[in-house]
Amino acid sequence: MRFAAVAAAACLTPGIALAQTPTPPAPAASVEDRLPGTLLFDSRLRYEGVQQDGLSDANALTARLRLGWRSATVSGFTFLIEGEAVQSLVDDFNDTIHGPASQAVVADPDAAEINRLQISWTGLPDTEVTLGRQRLVLGNARFVGNVGFRQNEQTFDAVRITTTAFEPFNLTYAYIDRVHRVFGDDSPVGEWRSDSHLVQAETPTPAGRLSLYGYWLDFENAPGQSSATLGARLAGSQAVTEDWTLGWTLEYARQSDYGANPAQFELDYLQVAGSLTHGPFSAGITRERLDGDGIRGFQTPLATLHAFQGWADVFLTTPARGLTDDFITAAYTWAAPPVGRQLVLSSAWHDFSDSGGDLDFGQEFDASARLILDDRWALEAKTALFDGSGPYADRDKLWLALEYRF
Repeated sequence: MRFAAVAAAACLTPGIALAQTPTPPAPAASVEDRLPGTLLFDSRLRYEGVQQDGLSDANALTARLRLGWRSATVSGFTFLIEGEAVQSLVDDFNDTIHGPASQAVVADPDAAEINRLQISWTGLPDTEVTLGRQRLVLGNARFVGNVGFRQNEQTFDAVRITTTAFEPFNLTYAYIDRVHRVFGDDSPVGEWRSDSHLVQAETPTPAGRLSLYGYWLDFENAPGQSSATLGARLAGSQAVTEDWTLGWTLEYARQSDYGANPAQFELDYLQVAGSLTHGPFSAGITRERLDGDGIRGFQTPLATLHAFQGWADVFLTTPARGLTDDFITAAYTWAAPPVGRQLVLSSAWHDFSDSGGDLDFGQEFDASARLILDDRWALEAKTALFDGSGPYADRDKLWLALEYRF
C-alpha cells in the first residue's frame, strides 16, 4: 500500500509595465501573506517489531502525516484545523482491528480523520478558552495525555479554560464530551462518549511545584473506566553543589467509583522519586504503586500510558492485585555530536510486582537513542525487553523512526 501527501504551491508573475519608466514589480506574495497564520506539518515513518511468547511475530512499517493550519489571532480568536492520516506500508501485524488474534499487536491501525478542530479565545485577562477537538496534556500526562507515541494521537472534543489571573495559581478546567482514542474511528473502542470534568491547580512553593487535581471521568460506552480521582503532586529540584542538582517527586491520589461504573472501590496511588543531575548526565530511582483490591486495579484510562510502567506496554491495564514498579533510569545528552545537533541516550530497568509486593510480575530493560539532526529532522532507535513472570509472557520490542516536521 502506498501513502502519499500532495502539497500545492502558487506563484505570481509581474505584470507588463504600462509606463515609459518601468516600475519595479511588487515582491511575490508568500503563502503566509495570502493566508495569514502558521502551516502545521508533522510526519513520522516508523518500523515496530514485536516478538512475544505464545504469539507469532509482528512487523509493522507505518507512516503518519499531520497537516494543518493555525490562523493569526484576530480580536482574541485563533482557529486551528489539523488532519491526520496513518497508513501501513508493511502490515504483518495485528492492528487491533485487522490481523489474526494469534499475532502480536502493534496498535497503529490505518486511519484518516480530523485530529484537531478548535477555536481559542483570549479576550479575558490572563485567560484562554479553547473549544473543539483538541490536544489535552495535564501535568506529566500520568492521568490525562495525548498518547503521542502512537501514530494516531488521542484527542478530545472538549472545552478547556486556563487562567493565571488568580496568582500564584495556574488553574485549568476542562469538560470532555468525546475521547478520540488511538485505535481510530473504525474500532468499536475508538471513541468514548464522555461526561467528564477535569480540574487542576498549580502553584510554586519553596519545596517545588505543587499540583492539586480532581478528575471525574464518566464514560457512557465504557462504564468500567469511569472513576473519580483526587490527588496532589509535588516536584522540585535544588542545586546541592556547583555541579550537582538533586530532584524529587512526591505524589498521592485516591480513586473511587463514579458515574456509570457499577462497581464500588477506593484505591490509592503513590509515587516517590529522586534524581541526580551532573551536567549532561542524569540518573533517578522511583517507586510507583497503583493499588488493587483483587477485583480491580487503580486505572488511568486517559493517560499517555506508554510513558509509564515500561515501554513494552505490558501493564496498560493495572492488574486486579495492583502494580508496584520499582525502577532506575539513566540518561546522557550529547550537545554536539559528530552528526546532528543533539543526541539523547536513555535507559531504564524495571522490577514489577503486585501492589503488596507478594507476586513477581517480571522485569524489563528499556533503552533509546534519539538523534536530533536539526529543527525539522530527527531519528530514533528504541527497544524494550520484558522478562515476564506468572501470567505475563516474555516480549521484546524494537522501534526505528524517522521524523520530519515544521
